[in-house]
Amino acid sequence: MAELYTVGKIVNTHGIRGELKVLPVTDFPEQRFAAGSQLVIEGKQHTPVTVQAARKQKNLYLLKLKEYDNINDVERFKGLDLGVAEADVQALEAGEYYYHDIIGLTVIDQTGATLGQVSEILSPGANDVWVIPRPGKPDVLLPFLKSVVQSIDLAAKVAHVEVPEGLIDDAD
Repeated sequence: MAELYTVGKIVNTHGIRGELKVLPVTDFPEQRFAAGSQLVIEGKQHTPVTVQAARKQKNLYLLKLKEYDNINDVERFKGLDLGVAEADVQALEAGEYYYHDIIGLTVIDQTGATLGQVSEILSPGANDVWVIPRPGKPDVLLPFLKSVVQSIDLAAKVAHVEVPEGLIDDAD
């Protein structure tokens, strides 16, 4: 099967008619979970599904899938991820990136020194934060801001950054 990108995590069931509670992990939940959307439940065996209906409930989405009408049919999906095929990934505007584009980039600072590779991206609030592990030192938590990230070259898998003074404290 083609590469899948996770767009949600099935956290529980809802009601007896087979609805699923899904925690979205996408910037486009309204599009990803719209009626007619094609998704894949990522398990030992990937299960393609079609969204019949969706509604937002607090920070979750309640999804009704066309293929399942009973709680007993969907219980087994609890804890699994929902993915979207690479072909269904939406094109982004210039200067916008998917997490999977950023994770793995080599980060080079203003002095030309390599900080490391982005291992994950945190979304604590106003802006995303890149996590860059360093052997024997604390991770660098780099804010994704225009003033910090100077350029991203996806083809070369490199990001050039201007590290704010005091962000990296390697003093013992």
